[in-house]
Amino acid sequence: MIDVAWSDFTPWTALAGGLLIGLAAALFLLLNGRIAGISGILGGLLSPSRGDIVWRLAFMAGLIGAPLAWLMVADLPPIEINAGYPSLVIAGLLVGVGTRYGSGCTSGHGVCGLSRLSLRSLVATLSFMAAGFITVYIIRHLLGA
Repeated sequence: MIDVAWSDFTPWTALAGGLLIGLAAALFLLLNGRIAGISGILGGLLSPSRGDIVWRLAFMAGLIGAPLAWLMVADLPPIEINAGYPSLVIAGLLVGVGTRYGSGCTSGHGVCGLSRLSLRSLVATLSFMAAGFITVYIIRHLLGA
């Protein structure tokens, strides 16, 4: 379980973050002609094509570098994950399997696909969300964890 520090939440930072994600996804599509789906970008590094490696590495470096750049300006918000390593490993594997079966991840379908009014992305995003709701219900209420 991840605890959110609601006292640190402001709608303005959430709005700014959403706008930046949307702008980045739109620019990535306009300038590169590609969808900014993290699983597809990372997956392409595992079986790279010629001329495809540099931009994928730059994208991944940006994902890792953004929090590091933030640290130069301010502290990162505290994150507390109340789950053990076995739960995190299982969750990560399930997410990986889901992205393969769904032909993309939440960033590809939820951010990029929905903004393009893709019916396939709508179904995938609703499936991701439903699976998350059901999983939380089972773990918290039926298994009591």
